[in-house]
Amino acid sequence: MKLKPAHVTIAVLGAILLLALGVIGGRFLAGNPEPGDASADAGFARDMQRHHAQAVEMSMLVLNRTETEPVRALAYDIALTQQQQIGQMFAWLQDWGLPQTGSGTPMQWMPDHQMGADQMSMPGMATEEDLQQLRQAEGTEAERLYLDMMIDHHRGGVQMAQAALDTATTAQVRDLADKLIESQSSEIDAMNTLLQAL
Repeated sequence: MKLKPAHVTIAVLGAILLLALGVIGGRFLAGNPEPGDASADAGFARDMQRHHAQAVEMSMLVLNRTETEPVRALAYDIALTQQQQIGQMFAWLQDWGLPQTGSGTPMQWMPDHQMGADQMSMPGMATEEDLQQLRQAEGTEAERLYLDMMIDHHRGGVQMAQAALDTATTAQVRDLADKLIESQSSEIDAMNTLLQAL
């Protein structure tokens, strides 16, 4: 029996619909619906964007204040990598249909964390006074300040990433969290070595 063009179109549309329903249904049956506004996945994506943004700011500041190549190379790598990851997390929230800013306080998603009203409640965040010191420093002083601040910053980032690895439900968040723990732990070791050499 030869199918008419209209029948082919209906059959193709039906197959596409069944495939779409199967994918959506499979996600829900597997327990992986898109994260909600109050989820650990969304909280991590929002808060880690702000956390990363400060690391980028500090790295750009030291790039203008030192000629020491290993410090410059590290700062450039941190700025480039974390800016790319900011874009990645921004896109996740868009894909999930969620606003970039949540209705709760920062770090609300992280178990046992002392919540505050602003981003300063995030582990490892530098204060405005710390940043001002870095802006005013030059040469070796700027390098030492940057490395000390970034070691604390990375330790806080590792803490946040571990909490996301433990509580997030989406594979992309857990994958990034795992990579952050590995890369930032390695960079902490490298920064401690650089500090000893200064």
